[in-house]
Amino acid sequence: MIILPAVDIIGGEAVRLLRGDYNQRTVYGDPLEFALKFKSFGAEYIHIVDLEGAKSGDTPNLETVKRIIKNSGLFCEIGGGIRDIKTIENYVSAGAGRVILGTAAAENREFVKTAIEKYGEKIAVGADIKEGYIAVKGWTEKTDITAEQFFADMTGLGVKTVICTDISKDGAMQGTNINLYKELSEKFAVNIIASGGVSSISDIAALKNTGVYGAIIGKAYYSGAVDLGKALEVAKC
Repeated sequence: MIILPAVDIIGGEAVRLLRGDYNQRTVYGDPLEFALKFKSFGAEYIHIVDLEGAKSGDTPNLETVKRIIKNSGLFCEIGGGIRDIKTIENYVSAGAGRVILGTAAAENREFVKTAIEKYGEKIAVGADIKEGYIAVKGWTEKTDITAEQFFADMTGLGVKTVICTDISKDGAMQGTNINLYKELSEKFAVNIIASGGVSSISDIAALKNTGVYGAIIGKAYYSGAVDLGKALEVAKC
């Protein structure tokens, strides 16, 4: 299982939100500094979200993302407001290894199909789950699409990687939704990256046993609850 430490960006700064609430925000500083710290622990991947882009559909933090990719050398997956081919091209040209479609994947299946035809496995989708349903637009709106329906639709389109977030767990430091990831891993032949609520090394070990492809560590790293070096070690065992 791979570990992807996370950097969420607003206004060019690394931040964390509580359960996706933009009004409950902690600011940590320069995202590149954190990327370099991740690399020093042995990380090979980084998960970046442009939180402003997630709401607006623009790329206000593109230059910051470019700086991280250029100077860290980490495999970068990037999400947040990616709703057209031009934006995908901007990130791929900047060196992103994976581009995550969130709101666009839920609302426009043809766009997902076109993106996969052009960029293949560089395209991932985000399954942001709120009370069993997919949420969009920076988690501010809940759709009528169930998690299982979304997974079935995406795998049918040829999606190879899904970043799956249980919004109720995100940033709450109360553990991750092991049962959810286990069920989805058993039902769907897709690389699942678990996100939301990873708050201890035991969470990492439990996720590894579900068969998921990867796990994202966010607030647990920033708060000091999880040693990134230890998490990487446990994930590789």
